[in-house]
Amino acid sequence: MQSVKNRLYQVIYETDTPAGKLFDILLIILILLSIVVVMVESDDTLPPAINKAMVVMEWCLTGLFTIEYFLRIAIIDRPRKYIFSFFGIIDLLAILPTYMGLIIGGTQMLIVVRALRLVRVFRVLKLTRYVKEASVLWSALLSSRNKISVFLFVVLIIVTIMGTVMYIVENPHNEGFKSIPQSVYWAIVTLTTVGYGDIAPVTVFGKFLAGFIMITGYAIIAVPTGIVTSQLVNESRRQPGARVCTDCLKEGHDYEAAFCKYCGHPLK
Repeated sequence: MQSVKNRLYQVIYETDTPAGKLFDILLIILILLSIVVVMVESDDTLPPAINKAMVVMEWCLTGLFTIEYFLRIAIIDRPRKYIFSFFGIIDLLAILPTYMGLIIGGTQMLIVVRALRLVRVFRVLKLTRYVKEASVLWSALLSSRNKISVFLFVVLIIVTIMGTVMYIVENPHNEGFKSIPQSVYWAIVTLTTVGYGDIAPVTVFGKFLAGFIMITGYAIIAVPTGIVTSQLVNESRRQPGARVCTDCLKEGHDYEAAFCKYCGHPLK
């Protein structure tokens, strides 16, 4: 029994074994297929036959994801660690809405059931577990969160000041800038180079200020890119292996390691 459990653990949790890689590939295909089913099923104009086929396929996929979820719980030493982890919650959200549709009945609750079923798109987050580069990107974002937060705070200050100035300049001549929040919205749209065009300055100074904000937007757009790129390079250089501890569920151990570097539990 223990050997079967160890074997299942290597297949489901270990991504650097041939069986683990095959399991991950199959699971990625099922996740992508389930996302397609959710999108297609949202079309109310589908013929009844296709709609029925989508429902059957959804229940089959939900059944497979349910088996996977309980297998992950059964083969680790401390199931609570997985159940309340980020991926554990995502895996639960991937299967829960389908079963909730059976519990909540009544025509007045159909809208609620439909909304719950749309939560199934969270299955796309399951993909991040099987993409090695996703962990590198996540680590880089976490490492640069302080710098990005300061950058966003500076941008917030800029759009607030620019929006207020544009309100002072344009309000007497332009109904589009009827309030400071509306002017700040325009400044955000302009600074981010989106440019919806629903609001535009009409005064000479307003147009000059708009041009300045546009150029500033191009100048500052490289700042977060440089921050994240620098952290990505650092994370890529120190990226460890993909072995997962059965006790604390943390990965990143060296291939020759015998014990978890976080909790000291023996590695399988």
